[in-house]
Amino acid sequence: MNDVSTWAILLWVVLPYAALAIFIVGHIWRWRYDQFGWTSRSTQLQERKMLKWGGPLFHYATFAAIGGHVLGILIPARWVSGIGISEHFYHWFAAIAGNIAAVLVIIGVVVLAARRMFVARVRSATTGVDYLALILLLVIILTGIVPTAVNLVDAYDYRQTVSLWFRGLFSLNPDVSAMTTAPFIYQLHAAAAWLIWAVWPFTRLVHAWSYPLWYLWRPYVVFRARRAKAPSEPGTGGRKWRRIGVPY
Repeated sequence: MNDVSTWAILLWVVLPYAALAIFIVGHIWRWRYDQFGWTSRSTQLQERKMLKWGGPLFHYATFAAIGGHVLGILIPARWVSGIGISEHFYHWFAAIAGNIAAVLVIIGVVVLAARRMFVARVRSATTGVDYLALILLLVIILTGIVPTAVNLVDAYDYRQTVSLWFRGLFSLNPDVSAMTTAPFIYQLHAAAAWLIWAVWPFTRLVHAWSYPLWYLWRPYVVFRARRAKAPSEPGTGGRKWRRIGVPY
């Protein structure tokens, strides 16, 4: 690291580890002192139509994008070629699948952002930290979409720079010089991603870690139909008319 600047060390060494520390400690603190606030703070009751379309599109497309990141960043290129996947096939598959996921993410986030900004009842339930998380998400999405679209024309092998740096974080030996040679948009994408990891424990994003696994072994809930019956008329065996002062 002797040939890299202090800013590069701050961005690509200090920021990732600090964000991870805040992410872990922040979640522990949130769980211990704010379990009642550990929720998505659903606004479904305030508005449903836009949420019905925007929510699934954004979430499923995001899962697809995360899967692409795992394949492209965490798995070394030699492993991919070792199982018979050529570089040409990988490039076109990643570009096409990435662009499909990108389009769906854009549609989903536009619907959700418009819902949160222009529906008064939803906007009133939005806090400052929610807007911060939304801005960071937009930066991450936009800086991730542009390289994906460009790769259809001019491929950039981020697996020789960004991937090496990222995997080096797990071995406590990040290759800072490899990251500094990556295009600026990749650097902005990575920096914004670490920032959202740092603010994650203090936002409604914590609901991502809450899975109703106990539903798998909980007992069945039995529902019984109950038909309404017409009240009995006087003199038919039910409640009868009687004179005041006369007991039943």
